[in-house]
Amino acid sequence: MREALLYTAADNGSVICNLCMHRCRIRPGKRGLCGVRENKGGTLYSLVYGRLVACHVDPVEKKPLFHFLPASSTYSIATVGCNMRCLHCQNHEISQFPHLYQGKITGSVITPEAVVEAALAAGCKSVSYTYVEPTVFYEFALEIAGLARAGGIKNIFVSNGFMTPEANRALAKILDGINIDLKAFTDSFYKKICRARLEPVLDTIRLLHELGVWVEVTTLIIPGLNDSPRELADIASFIHAVSPKIPWHVTAFHPSWQLTTPVSTPLETLELAEQIGRDAGLCFVYQGNRPGSGGEDTHCPACGAELIIRRGFTLCENRMVHACCDQCGTRVPGVWA
Repeated sequence: MREALLYTAADNGSVICNLCMHRCRIRPGKRGLCGVRENKGGTLYSLVYGRLVACHVDPVEKKPLFHFLPASSTYSIATVGCNMRCLHCQNHEISQFPHLYQGKITGSVITPEAVVEAALAAGCKSVSYTYVEPTVFYEFALEIAGLARAGGIKNIFVSNGFMTPEANRALAKILDGINIDLKAFTDSFYKKICRARLEPVLDTIRLLHELGVWVEVTTLIIPGLNDSPRELADIASFIHAVSPKIPWHVTAFHPSWQLTTPVSTPLETLELAEQIGRDAGLCFVYQGNRPGSGGEDTHCPACGAELIIRRGFTLCENRMVHACCDQCGTRVPGVWA
């Protein structure tokens, strides 16, 4: 265990966790909604510090990040726990582990130094905090990230974006890139499907972009739940208002865990979403979970030249020269070196 960051004392021995926007009030002997932060005698502890359940070498495109060190490997890690309860979570075996197994915490013990050493040994250019909401292992992630940055390795969060401004401001000091799930554009979806709220996610996207973190956004399009042209247009308009240069990944849903009624997302819906994004003025819209659809390539925002060709998570060709279009010289936004 490790004493948690970002909490305050409350009455009767309770504490308020200020890590995510649930801001759980936790009584002595109890845990927050994430299941991995516990009040012991008026002190809040992280139960997952240094306890990894996953560590893999992934292509950075899998996060997905398409404008961040393309074709590089990233060392991906996770603990158990999550601050949402998404009905369609593909990693529910670890994200919901404490809730599925009567509060049990599992994971292999490892130090921050060992994580960075493993990333370096694997030739990775970055460490990704992913698979579950990485905010729940915030203390461990921050220590790893500081060591990684000192060793010349970049840091990536793959996140639901439900963090507090306090957590985001501290995180931005050592974070290089983030992919944020913007799951829908209605509070009703967030409350029913995820047990969360929309506005804090929008605030996180705005704030981290403002603080200079490279941001990409993903929307998993679920037939009948968040796939109306109006809702997709609202998402695209929001992203455009933050920055038209933010890449938007529109990805196909496949039935999973407790959300099995909707069918898989048709290719036509992804094509419509891509067109809606482009009509809204977004420079980069990518189709996901449909390899070979042709919607995974990067084009110059000025002249339209094809610059990066992808098939799934594989980068086939990169024609950029010093992060610029090889045809017209326009610089393409992203983290390239």
